[in-house]
Amino acid sequence: MEYFKSGLKSVLGTQDPSQQLSGAETVERLVERVESSTLLEDRRDACRALKALSKKYRVEVGAQGMEALKMVLETDKQDCEIVGYALDALCNIMSPYVNEEEECPEVGQDALLHIGEQFTEMFLKQTENVTLVLSFLEEYDFRVRWPALKLLSTLLTNRLRDIQEIILVSPMGVSKLMDMLSDSREIIRNDTLLLLIQLTKGNANIQKIVAFENAFDRLFDVIHDEGWSDGGVVVEDCLLLMCNLLKNNTSNQNFFKEGSYIQRLCPMFELPEGNEEKIWPPQKVTILRTVLEVVRCLVSPSNPGQVTSTCQKALFVSGIFQALISILMASGIPDAFLTDAIVTLSEVIRGNQHNQQHFSSVLAPSTPPREAIVILLMSMVNEKQPFVLRSSVLYCFQCYLYQNEIGQAYLVQTLLPSSAEVTKVTCGQLLCSGMFSHDALSNWLSAVALSHALIENPAQREQLLRVLLAPDPNSSPVTLLQQVSILLQQSCKVQSKIGFLILLATWLAHCQLAVKHFLELPTAIPYLTAQAGSNERDDNEELVQGLCAFLIGICTLFNDGSVSPYNKDSLLHLVSKRVGVETFLSKLGEVSRHEHYSKASKQPHPRADTPSELLLDYEFCKLFKALESMVIKVVCPNKMNSPGDITENNLVSEYKDVIRDQDKKLADLQERYETAVREKTALHQRFAQIEQDMARLVDENALLRAQVNSGTVGVGSDIMLEVERWKVECNRKDDTIQNLESELRRLRLNPPSQQQVVPQEVNNDQSKIQELQAEIERLTTDQDDLLELLADRETKLSSYKERLCQLGQWIEDDETEGDTSEKITA
Repeated sequence: MEYFKSGLKSVLGTQDPSQQLSGAETVERLVERVESSTLLEDRRDACRALKALSKKYRVEVGAQGMEALKMVLETDKQDCEIVGYALDALCNIMSPYVNEEEECPEVGQDALLHIGEQFTEMFLKQTENVTLVLSFLEEYDFRVRWPALKLLSTLLTNRLRDIQEIILVSPMGVSKLMDMLSDSREIIRNDTLLLLIQLTKGNANIQKIVAFENAFDRLFDVIHDEGWSDGGVVVEDCLLLMCNLLKNNTSNQNFFKEGSYIQRLCPMFELPEGNEEKIWPPQKVTILRTVLEVVRCLVSPSNPGQVTSTCQKALFVSGIFQALISILMASGIPDAFLTDAIVTLSEVIRGNQHNQQHFSSVLAPSTPPREAIVILLMSMVNEKQPFVLRSSVLYCFQCYLYQNEIGQAYLVQTLLPSSAEVTKVTCGQLLCSGMFSHDALSNWLSAVALSHALIENPAQREQLLRVLLAPDPNSSPVTLLQQVSILLQQSCKVQSKIGFLILLATWLAHCQLAVKHFLELPTAIPYLTAQAGSNERDDNEELVQGLCAFLIGICTLFNDGSVSPYNKDSLLHLVSKRVGVETFLSKLGEVSRHEHYSKASKQPHPRADTPSELLLDYEFCKLFKALESMVIKVVCPNKMNSPGDITENNLVSEYKDVIRDQDKKLADLQERYETAVREKTALHQRFAQIEQDMARLVDENALLRAQVNSGTVGVGSDIMLEVERWKVECNRKDDTIQNLESELRRLRLNPPSQQQVVPQEVNNDQSKIQELQAEIERLTTDQDDLLELLADRETKLSSYKERLCQLGQWIEDDETEGDTSEKITA
């Protein structure tokens, strides 16, 4: 502190204690010193003082000194020390955080939270300010490069979208940032990682540029240097940046796959030996969970199907698929990592028949050996297991059955009497035990899991009707359909009811035989009508009522009329009299308006913070969306043809036209994009060629300097010899011209007499004169050309002299001895 005070005294002068300056006055004088001082040392001292005051008096320094600090960056950019002070001061005044020592009673503590953002907005009024800060990244001096990096991070935190757009259009802006990853100073490299994580958030264009700037290679190099999964937070940052580059970015996903980067992830999945006896460090668990997130970015269900399929294949070939299996079967794995590994494996096998079949054949290392699927389902129906683990197993089972007719058929077969084995626990038995459980979550998980064996598979819907159960040894067997209906009616828990209704709706949809069997159950329809007409509104009961109305609609829609008490007309009459059409439609609409419907319909992976939040399933939401309008139409035909609906249909048609136009524009943009990519590739190739040419010229320049230093260069002497040769040729032609001109003058002064010359001789003399004149003109032209070439060579000679001088050599003219060549001495 005393050093700081002495520094202020040197800048401001010694003050009378009775006239102590306030913070604002001190800042004002320092700013004036920065703006008016002619000596660089004075400006540097003032900037140092402003930097020191910028934390405590941030508002004053920002309000009065921002322009002065920007002026320093523009005018004194050659002085690293003063530039570093200015950058640090700007970083402090635009910081998004409130400093402990900060004082500003006029503003207030709450307002201080937004001061940094306001100063950032002022700074960005001139976008070239950001370009100026970017230019300082080219300076290797730590005093400049590091504060410039910190200032850019601060700007990104405050105004992410604005800075992204500015950097995107800034020449080589992203390239300058990528170069920082190669900095040998770890603090700069690490801060660059944090900056790039911010910069790449939600901006596909920047993500592509960063990826094509060899980001993946550089990140894997850093991960290797840091020790892979045993590394620290730097490895985690590298993986987070990978996630940003890959998430929802098809171009980068293809680039990652085609660049064989999937194989480079393999060392991250090597588990330590004897891991069951070790406690995993929290940082290692975090790193491994982030690696799994990178893999999920490649096989996310939201990705285009072709991209996901090729990445799934690459993951299998690379060995990562088998590594995930090993993690599932290993002991001593932390719960959080195990849960993420199950979710990752789920998406690696989802919709991929090869991976699904391989997964079904995996045996767990147990006695006796059991299928991995059976072991997982045991965990799912076990009430003592953590909720997140149980929900992740459900997702794994759903992904295993997704578009897997073989797996769906196998599951149903495990429930049929002919395939039952007393000594062997099967998937079907585990799901039935879960549905019979007193645990509501087990009911829901098991019912939803079984429903996935019926999706887009009418044959298995009919096969499942053959399943017989004996819940009580003293009672006769009942069908699975009847037992599910009984469980639905006897359950008092909303979650259980919803699970059973999801299973029944999936089972009965598009299957007239299943509807027939259901309508034959004497208490089924009365229960559904009672629920659909109920007015209870507690604990998501409106969702149960809506699903009951939906199930009635399915029974009406897929009714073959074989059950006379409940044929289509009878059911419509029942809805009208017992429930009411308007009430029915209102209850049906409650489903799609429910918050859990909106949440579940966004992604296949069931996500919930608590067990009670698991109510609806992604695939069921798709089924409901597809059949809702059909149910409304069959229950209330006039409803679909009302003026309001006609208007709505017209709007739908208009929206379809808009969508078609947008599709055309999208196709055009896609074509333009592909053209731009090709042009960019050509430019990259051209740039690489230019770099090669530059490298060649640098090598030639270095060779020239080496030759000059060694005294072996002969460029000047060769040129002088050629100049001398041309001079001799010019002199020779000068002599010829003079001789010819003398002969011509002689002939003109002494022409032959008329008496002595015959006309033929006169003609010969005139012809000779004309030839001599033509020869003189030709030689004169040649001489002029030679003189021009001589002048050009002399100019080149002068340029070589200047170049040699620039290379640090001196040249001595040795003209006193009549030698016209120049002596080049190192």
